[in-house]
Amino acid sequence: MTKETMKAVGLYKYLPIENPESLIDVEVDKPNPTGRDLLVRVQAVSVNPVDYKVRSPKNREESVLKVLGWDVAGVVEQVGPESTLFRPGDEVYYAGSIIRPGGNSEFHLVDERIVGAKPSTLDFAQAAALPLTSITAWESLYDRLGVSLNKADNAGKTLLIIGAAGGVGSIAIQLAKNSGLTVIGTASRPESVSWAKALGADHIINHFEAFVPQLKAAGFDQVDYVLCLNSTGKHWANMAEAIAPQGKICSIVETEELLNLTLLKNKSVTFAWELMFTRSTYQTPDMIEQHKLLNEVARLVDAGVIRTTTNETLRPINAENLRKAHAMLETERTVGKVVLEGF
Repeated sequence: MTKETMKAVGLYKYLPIENPESLIDVEVDKPNPTGRDLLVRVQAVSVNPVDYKVRSPKNREESVLKVLGWDVAGVVEQVGPESTLFRPGDEVYYAGSIIRPGGNSEFHLVDERIVGAKPSTLDFAQAAALPLTSITAWESLYDRLGVSLNKADNAGKTLLIIGAAGGVGSIAIQLAKNSGLTVIGTASRPESVSWAKALGADHIINHFEAFVPQLKAAGFDQVDYVLCLNSTGKHWANMAEAIAPQGKICSIVETEELLNLTLLKNKSVTFAWELMFTRSTYQTPDMIEQHKLLNEVARLVDAGVIRTTTNETLRPINAENLRKAHAMLETERTVGKVVLEGF
């Protein structure tokens, strides 16, 4: 019996994105779902900084194709024998697992516990922009920073988002505003300032300048929460100065610099890391929370509370367009999300 194959984009060598072999088009075996897995027919994907970080040049070669891509919107094709949450034909969106093959392929296996029902008011391309950034923003705000889901609890509280116009920032602004927080974003270019304001940021400061004088000029002596989405080490002293006593700081950006945690001691400030792949990597008992929060994000989207952050769509999903998308993200100047649609 001949095995079914599918199109995929991946790599064997870790090369600069200008090299045509950095991402290549291939045919691979179509997988079959087992356990709680879903087999999803991929309709659209989006690209995140994690894609180019994983793909970045290194002295290593893969014997099996390495497929990237951690944002998918598609249709359930088959379900595993233990699956209970979805049926074939369901439209879904999700970010997948960093320790499994990525979603840049015609079909993709994913554990149903990290999959949500696609927002019904969005097409696949618009939906593909949302999962990874929505999960990261949601977990950062509500799980790591401990922001209340009850709007009344957040009256008068302030959140500073460093790198507010990027993918995660674009969702975090909207979630935070919906939760009743006053949102101060950082942005430095006219287009990123406009984008962050359009999404609901109350104030904008420049992350290339000292934070506290700018905050005071906007009427704030300090902030209750800080969400760092850019250069943790570079902004560390500014964050430590701006945070209120007993405040909380969360960062999603790894750093090679040593962070001086003592700067937080006198204020009894909490610092937390956020990585949205933690639950799927370690198969945590609460892994299904990502299914629940994606469903809630879909509800908020369909209610008009949150809008998609798609800013550019490339067609089709192939190596050439993925190389183009990676190159765009590597400039670190993209606003919103870059999405690819259709094989």
